[in-house]
Amino acid sequence: MIEVVNPTTEEVVGTVRSGTPADVDAAVTRAVAAFPEWAATSLDTRLALVRRVADAMVARTDELAATMTAEMGTPITFATRVQVPNPVGIARGVADVIEGGYFSGEEIGNSLVLREPIGVVAAITPWNFPLQQMVAKVVPALAAGNAVVLKPSELAPMTADLLASILVEAGVPEGVFSLVHGMGPVVGEALAAHPLVDMVSFTGSTRAGRRVSALAAETVKRVALELGGKSANVVLDDADVTRAVKIGVANAFMNNGQACSAWTRLLVPSSRHDEALEIAVAAASKYEPGDPAVPATRIGPAVSAAQRDRVVGYIRSGVEAGAKLALGGPDAPTQRGFHVAPTVFGDVRPDMVIAQEEIFGPVLSVMPYNDEDDAVRIANSTIYGLGGAVFSADPDRALAVAKRLRTGQVDINGAAFNTSAPFGGYRQSGTGREFGRHGLDEFTELKSIQR
Repeated sequence: MIEVVNPTTEEVVGTVRSGTPADVDAAVTRAVAAFPEWAATSLDTRLALVRRVADAMVARTDELAATMTAEMGTPITFATRVQVPNPVGIARGVADVIEGGYFSGEEIGNSLVLREPIGVVAAITPWNFPLQQMVAKVVPALAAGNAVVLKPSELAPMTADLLASILVEAGVPEGVFSLVHGMGPVVGEALAAHPLVDMVSFTGSTRAGRRVSALAAETVKRVALELGGKSANVVLDDADVTRAVKIGVANAFMNNGQACSAWTRLLVPSSRHDEALEIAVAAASKYEPGDPAVPATRIGPAVSAAQRDRVVGYIRSGVEAGAKLALGGPDAPTQRGFHVAPTVFGDVRPDMVIAQEEIFGPVLSVMPYNDEDDAVRIANSTIYGLGGAVFSADPDRALAVAKRLRTGQVDINGAAFNTSAPFGGYRQSGTGREFGRHGLDEFTELKSIQR
């Protein structure tokens, strides 16, 4: 059995059975058998299913939010306002795209080009946005007519159980969707290597993504990867620095700093570094670690003791490298729970480990730059390319800089997150895209019929 530990209380709050390769094989075999009939169902049937799933998530918002808070420590207010509404928006966005004629086909010369389901999809998801990542894979895959086997994170399995119950109640046929709990090296690898799986959609670390790709390559199956990030928030010299830094801190510390697209590098003009650092410290000081089940809490614990220790190790690395520790540090801020002190570093150089590697915790690096070209160079200086931001008083200038950033998403002046726009990264942040029309593309094959 896998014990689910509440990272705030350090108490076991649930258990799930740990799956085996035999369980994976049984689930895939059922999926293969169920796929033809599901793929042949009417589009209206699949569309109605997606709508029911979205409505059910809305109806069970409180239960879903409380479960995520208990098993992975996300603040309950964030869970209620983001962790559940985002998946609802993703599901409804998929339905809207299908309703808009996505599967109608395209005439190209004497060819009719159609999109068809790819077959059996293995979905492997992380713990930090558990519902969102599961919905971003399972819902479009099912809507496109695929059968799905889901392996959620062993750190957030109870949210997966709730989604499974929602799917069953919504009417997903037997075998079309299966859930197999377990560890990545066992269940995840068995899915990635299974010869009857047609596609693997994986979200997680870059290291694990490389392993998934290697296993999947043996059977030349399609692979979609959403991996790590080290996103830069580029504050230009004409920007409202106070506003840009405050929004940047909120983004860097959202979900306890456990977000792959978080703006963990704050790039500011050298002449305004000290001012920006002071503003960042003042803003970050308001993030006092506490019980995430309390609505007023803005930051909860790391998901596990191992993750806490990993983040603390990076903080020590920053101190040893000579970065200026302006707030926080490696010491535990609470007596119980896997909390990490919200930490802000100043005078961070691009070559420092804390400026290059994904920390996945509440750690912000303030980095000075000389001019606009230097800012772009620093922003593009990591192996990642997932998210980013640009702040400027001139929208056209901000857009020009945004276009120069080698990253899959860029927010200008704090623009809102869009659950219908493509989400994914460049370079070692992954391959493929999620959400909306582009997310559906990942789960379909293209067929040309000449006539």
